[in-house]
Amino acid sequence: MRKLAVIALGGNALLRGNQAGTIEEQEQNVTETLENLLFLLEEDYHIVISHGNGPQVGNLLMKNDAGEQMYDLPQMPLDVCVADTQGEIGYMIERAMLNLLRKHNINKDVVTLVTQVKVDKEDPAFQDPQKRVGRIYNKEQADKLAREKGWAFKEEVKAEGGWRRVVPSPIPQSIMNENVVENLARQGNIVIASGGGGIPVYRDEQQRIRPSEAVIDKDMASSLMAARIKADEFYILTDVPYVYINYKQPNEKALDPLDVNDAKKYLEQGMFSEGSMSPKIRAAVQFVEQGGGKSVITEATLLKDKEYGTRIIANY
Repeated sequence: MRKLAVIALGGNALLRGNQAGTIEEQEQNVTETLENLLFLLEEDYHIVISHGNGPQVGNLLMKNDAGEQMYDLPQMPLDVCVADTQGEIGYMIERAMLNLLRKHNINKDVVTLVTQVKVDKEDPAFQDPQKRVGRIYNKEQADKLAREKGWAFKEEVKAEGGWRRVVPSPIPQSIMNENVVENLARQGNIVIASGGGGIPVYRDEQQRIRPSEAVIDKDMASSLMAARIKADEFYILTDVPYVYINYKQPNEKALDPLDVNDAKKYLEQGMFSEGSMSPKIRAAVQFVEQGGGKSVITEATLLKDKEYGTRIIANY
């Protein structure tokens, strides 16, 4: 049986730190990243692709804000913005992949699924929102929005100061249409799903699907999806070739392989940055503990070169 792999594209797969974010830049970045995935198809893998959406959804929230202030246009809620950017980014990935498949004479279909992800409405994250989204406001603006919209804010600690909206980041519980994702992938289609962590939804007392003003960590959602569709391998693409301890210190050390026990130990010791590598390690560990063969964390352009990358595996 062919192996099934889920590949989670990091933010730099779409938009890099020194770029303005034009469509031309994003399309070039996506094409370069996807070119490095084609070897999986050559090795007869089925693949599912997920992606981040942080910069894009942040930009959309700022456009919402400007439209409301300048033209009195109603703001769209966060779940709609996540859905919007899922479609936008999925379209870019789908079109770029189709062009690459044609270039390399690979006959496959590509499909994008706007994906809802169920969360628990009683998740403690809803009582302690921490995820920063959107633009920076001054104190007066933040207080006004808190009164009018019920938004929560936290003060920025960076040099520019100001206040940013914070929203909950609940743990994903299940992926809606996960059977569709798996069936399409195992039929040989390239599937793009669970973008940006998925659209967070929950079931109310009448079992209706309801939207949630939250964002889900895309690596945790991708890891859950990989486990639920019984993928063999889970890849997280980022901007470093390995996972390191003592990162950027004189005693920096690249890790490979990394078993689950050691990964948990390093997490407890605070060896990984909470804002970047820690969520990736947790997602990789979650996949392996739920029965996955291995997780790999590496830099996007080095995926094909198997000399690079940190493999997270079951305990020795």
